Amino acid sequence: MRIISVNLNGIRSASNKGFYAWLAKQDADVICMQELKAQATDMTREMLQPDNLYGYFHYAEKKGYSGVGIYSKKQPDAIIEGLGIPDIDAEGRYIEAQFGNLSVVSLYLPSGSSGEERQAFKFSVMARFMPHLEALRASGREVVICGDWNIAHKEADLKNWKGNRKNSGFLPEERAWMSDLFDRVGWVDVYRSLYPDTTDACYTWWSNRGQAWAKNVGWRIDYQIATPGMAAKAQHASIYKDERFSDHAPLSIDYELE
Repeated sequence: MRIISVNLNGIRSASNKGFYAWLAKQDADVICMQELKAQATDMTREMLQPDNLYGYFHYAEKKGYSGVGIYSKKQPDAIIEGLGIPDIDAEGRYIEAQFGNLSVVSLYLPSGSSGEERQAFKFSVMARFMPHLEALRASGREVVICGDWNIAHKEADLKNWKGNRKNSGFLPEERAWMSDLFDRVGWVDVYRSLYPDTTDACYTWWSNRGQAWAKNVGWRIDYQIATPGMAAKAQHASIYKDERFSDHAPLSIDYELE
C-alpha cells in the first residue's frame, strides 16, 4: 500500500506545475494533501476526481487559505471531516478516510511563523488536538496521520538547527510535544523508524528566501505518523525532489499489508 503526503501550497498552482501528471505515475493507494488554498467552486474536475481516484476535501472558510484533501484508489467506508472544534475546523485542517480497520488522516497543523498571535493559536491547536491523538491511538484501529506538522522534531530534521532554536517550528515546547506524542502516547515517526540516521536527505520543506532550495537548507516538517502495527509494515520511504510542485516535497511510504 503506497501512501503519499504532500503540502501543495495551492492545489491550482501545483496543478499548473505538473502535479497530476506525476501523480498518475505513482500507483498510490492514498494521497493526503495539505494547503489546498481553494474552495469547492475553484476545483476543476481533475482536482476533484483525478483518473481512477476518489476525492474528498475539507476546505477552509477563508478564501485562498489552508484546506486538506484525500485521494484514494478505493472508496472509503467513511469520511470524517474536521475535529468537531469550530475554530480549528473553520481553517480546514483535518480529514480522515476509513478503510476497514485502517484510518488515513490528512492533517495540516498551523504555522506560528507569522507572529505571536498565530503561535498562540498553534499552541492552542496542539493542546486541543492531543486528546484526539490519544483517543485515536487507543481506539484499536490502525492509523496513519499524514501531513505538514510544521514542527521539526530533532536537530537532524533541519539544516540550521542552532539558528532556529527560538523560531516557530523548532521551539522547545513544540519539540517536547512531538516527543510526548511518540514516547508517551506511542505513535511512531515512520520515516525515522526506517531511516534513523538520515540528515540532509530527509528535508521536505525549503524556504523561498535566499538560496534555501539550491543549498538544501531545509526542514523535515512533513511526516507520516502511525500506530505501531502499521508502522511495522513500512518497507520504504522516498522524498521526491526531481520536480517542484510546491515549496514542500512529496513524502511516499510503501506499507506491506497482508
